[in-house]
Amino acid sequence: MADYIKRGRKVKNKIYIFIPLCIVLALIIGAVYYYQFMITRYDFSARLSTLDINMEISPIAKKLALPTDENIDVDDISSESIILVSTEGSLLASKAATKRMYPASTTKVMTALVALKYGNLSDEITVPEESVISEAGASLAGLNPGDKLTLDELLYGLMLPSGNDAANAIAVHIGGSVDNFVRMMNDEAKRIGAVDTNFMNAHGLSDENHYTTAYDLYLIFNEALKDSRFLNYAGTASYNVSYIAADGSEVTKSWRNGNRYLTGQVATPGGLVVEAGKTGTTLAAGSCLVICSENKEGSKYISVVLKSKNRADLYDNMSKLLFKINK
Repeated sequence: MADYIKRGRKVKNKIYIFIPLCIVLALIIGAVYYYQFMITRYDFSARLSTLDINMEISPIAKKLALPTDENIDVDDISSESIILVSTEGSLLASKAATKRMYPASTTKVMTALVALKYGNLSDEITVPEESVISEAGASLAGLNPGDKLTLDELLYGLMLPSGNDAANAIAVHIGGSVDNFVRMMNDEAKRIGAVDTNFMNAHGLSDENHYTTAYDLYLIFNEALKDSRFLNYAGTASYNVSYIAADGSEVTKSWRNGNRYLTGQVATPGGLVVEAGKTGTTLAAGSCLVICSENKEGSKYISVVLKSKNRADLYDNMSKLLFKINK
């Protein structure tokens, strides 16, 4: 009887060992079968051989110059930060192009970009109280709360006389508030790769946390040029506007572009045409300018000059940059 019990225990022990071994073996066989099944169902080598990298991974730097801290062909340039790039992405000149700088009213390029992207040009806008700018020396379009203009007209007021009042009116209309519109500006900057840019307002008046780089401003201007309507505002020398004032009377104004190449006050280097641009000036930012120019062959270039000593120095440095196009 005792021997029978012992033999029964041995059998049970063998069963306890055998069952887990069977389970492990079944899992291994199943895994091998699944692997073979997947290999026959999905040919990885064939997939890789037909993968179109350009179609499936869209590089942010396609047809864009890459940022560099290196100074390139700027021995004759006195402005603090510059860049000259063809719209095909060739870098011709660069100086401190990734250094954070105050953009002044070149900020308004992004203001216009966001307005064109999200706004309707025929919208009638009542100028809000937030449009009032009291800072001494601030550039204005001469608007008052209660005035009624279209978004199209406000964009001329933004880009030609560089109206800070127009900037705030646009911001409130598009964003619901200035703060929300500024968030939209910063989101757009990140979307296009301008990662060293931060906006605190829609007009460019100085704030220590409101900054960009020459390289980022090139990216922003390049993006704005993709909308052909942008040239209407950034490439027009003067514009006559008529709108209804808060008291119901009709107001007629003539706005003139601050870009002296467009107005003919400064000669453009031979063989080049300046198509569009935006100026900017504050004590902190100095004199600034971003422009798009075209040579006789139809090639286009974006040039940025930040923090020149004064307006004369600004155009002297920008013209030196433009001469490099035909070297």
